Order: sequence, then structure tokens, then C-alpha cells
Amino acid sequence: MTRNKNVSYLVLCAILIALSIGLNQIKLLHLPYGGSITLLSMLAATMAGYFCGPKWGLASGLALGLLNLAFGGYVIHPAQLLLDYILAFTALGVSGFFWKAKGGLYTGYAVAVVLRFICSFLSGFIFFAEYAPEGMAPWVYSFAYNGMTILAEGVITLVILAIPVVHNNIYRLKDRFNS
Repeated sequence: MTRNKNVSYLVLCAILIALSIGLNQIKLLHLPYGGSITLLSMLAATMAGYFCGPKWGLASGLALGLLNLAFGGYVIHPAQLLLDYILAFTALGVSGFFWKAKGGLYTGYAVAVVLRFICSFLSGFIFFAEYAPEGMAPWVYSFAYNGMTILAEGVITLVILAIPVVHNNIYRLKDRFNS
């Protein structure tokens, strides 16, 4: 890879991280304890991997997780920090493993979101069980809570990606950027 391509990837990833942080502030639904459905913030985060490949996607996801931690993270245990910030956001970069695959935009996004959900589900089940309503199993509560936020945003985004003008423009941008 040429130096100019590396610089281009670095700049694009920085822009996508900033876009993800900005979109994360637009909350379509806000739940107690910090959960929310945002306006396509996970899509912006996964685009680094989809446009630039797994190395750049994973690094961008990690950077995004560290920035989210710095901008108001909530940590009660080192393992929870690992699950909620390091692994969960780095998982969004897994989209990069699908960057050259047919249907990679959708598959990469869906896999990344499911992996982020798993990290958040485990964190909720292990570290935030006391927030489960009385009589509700902590794993059910964590599944429902994270499902209402992460999985719901994932489904909404996949519906938006199915709009021809949206995915056609993403494909066009990717082709132009990687030519």
C-alpha cells in the first residue's frame, strides 16, 4: 500500500470516527443507565472497515471505544471496561473482514453489530445484574435492554441501507475512494 493510500485511509477513518461520535449525540430513544438508539452511529463506525479493510476497521473501532470512554465512560471493573469499550467498539471494525465480499456492506454491518451486542449483553449480565427488575433474570434483562438499543439500531440501519439510493451511494463512494 502506498504512503498516499495510508494517509487517505487515516484521514477517512478519523472522519468516520468523528462522524460516529457526532451521530451518537443524536438519540432517537434514550433509556435509563445510558442506553440509547442513535442515528446511524454504528454505521459510521463500521464504514472504516468496509471502506479500508479489517486492519483499519479494527483500529478505528478501538479508537472510537477509547474516545467514548474518555468522553464520559462509566467503568466499575476492568473487565467491564474491556467488554463495554475495548471489545464492543473494536467489534464494529470486524466489518472490514467483509470489505471485498459480495454483500459485504450488509453482512459486515450485521456481524459487527451482533458482536457488539454480545459484548454489551455479557457486560450487562455480569456487571449490571442489580438493575434487573425484581423477578426478572439478569440475563433476560441484559438481553432485552441491549436488544432494545444495539439490535434495534442495527435493524433500523439495515432497513435504511436497503434503500437503493443509500447503498448505491455507499458503493459509489467506496469505489471512488479505493480507485
